[in-house]
Amino acid sequence: MSHGYEWAELLERVRKANPLVHNITNVVVTNFTANGLLALGASPVMAYAKEEVAEMAKLAGALVLNIGTLNAAEVEAMLMAGRAANEAGVPVIFDPVGVGATNYRTETARCIAEQIKLAVVRGNAAEIANMIGEPWMIKGVDAGQGSGDVVALAKRAAAELGTVVAITGKEDVVTDGQTVYVVGNGHPLLTKVTGTGCLATSVIGAFAAVERDAVKAAVAALTYYGVAAERAAAEAGERGPGSFQAAFLDALAHTTADDVKRTGRVEQR
Repeated sequence: MSHGYEWAELLERVRKANPLVHNITNVVVTNFTANGLLALGASPVMAYAKEEVAEMAKLAGALVLNIGTLNAAEVEAMLMAGRAANEAGVPVIFDPVGVGATNYRTETARCIAEQIKLAVVRGNAAEIANMIGEPWMIKGVDAGQGSGDVVALAKRAAAELGTVVAITGKEDVVTDGQTVYVVGNGHPLLTKVTGTGCLATSVIGAFAAVERDAVKAAVAALTYYGVAAERAAAEAGERGPGSFQAAFLDALAHTTADDVKRTGRVEQR
């Protein structure tokens, strides 16, 4: 187990660059995602109209696609933005929320993965398993329950999808199919506030905007995110998820590179 020395520097780069992160995300988490990115030190934009998404994606440092509340118009906009981002060399981060819950959701996620070159796919174990057609229980669009080797699942998914995969949970696993990192930071209260997984995907986008090594960007982002969650839980966790949510936004703003160096827990496997 190593501390967060090699990952902390990226947090400083994000805050110095203030990257524009274009989010086509779901209506449940839009406000929380925007505020979380602002707290980090990035610049969020939520542009959905097909008339402008391609132009906006080319201007951004990263594009984040999230299918939490998908519809046909939004899927069309995602594909347009994704193609434009690919043309411009802008990294695309994908959150396949609830894959496996319905056929439409699964088909849409796989269509995006086939048509768009993705830098990172982030999801829980059930979502990632369903992306590649492996059996895993999923309930609604939240974290699925199942059993299995998450590291092996992540490696298979990365190989099949041709992208970096980040599986978040009790521990976060990041891999390109060969190199594997496990991040040990985080707190169970993250599962009691809607949108924390979606925000994590957008935070990965902010880090990917300043670091084109997608593995490094994802590990650094999730380490910082987990450290901030631990800080928020220590401050407000006993009062419940509402207090934790507010404290978490504060922690995203106040967590420093030194905090990540000191308390980040990352293991290469």
